[in-house]
Amino acid sequence: MDASDSASSMDPIFHILRILPYSVLRPPRLRLKLPSFTLPSAMTVYALILLTYFLVVSGIVYDVIVEPPGIGSTQDRFTGTVKPVVFLPGRVNGQYIIEGLSSGFMFVLGGIGIVLLDLALDRNRAKSVKVSFASAGIASVVIAYVMSMLFIRIKIPAYLR
Repeated sequence: MDASDSASSMDPIFHILRILPYSVLRPPRLRLKLPSFTLPSAMTVYALILLTYFLVVSGIVYDVIVEPPGIGSTQDRFTGTVKPVVFLPGRVNGQYIIEGLSSGFMFVLGGIGIVLLDLALDRNRAKSVKVSFASAGIASVVIAYVMSMLFIRIKIPAYLR
């Protein structure tokens, strides 16, 4: 049984109800304008990708699921005073919120430094601008690397000794 057989054997009242309203009613003539979308600029896309990268490497998913405290505390054995702790020592798979944000910032800083080094290679720029880009890029990469290694040494005391 194909579609023409099912249409011919249809109930006549259903057939009348299906055709009658549409023979009288007409759709209105609307002059709708289609919305026009403009593509975002390259810097907007770059900023969104950089923000997404920062959130991913900062461990925002971990922070939402586990809900760790923003900062920890430890008590001094000798004086009994409570001191704040930014890094969760001894646990590689755990973090405080500030720890994740600071390490994510260092990764983004290193990435921006690499972008600045790439901009310093442009031949159409003035020499002073290229030197400024290169020095800022080198400084960003060096600061990000040194701070990331410091974070690892704080996190895992026996690492690289």
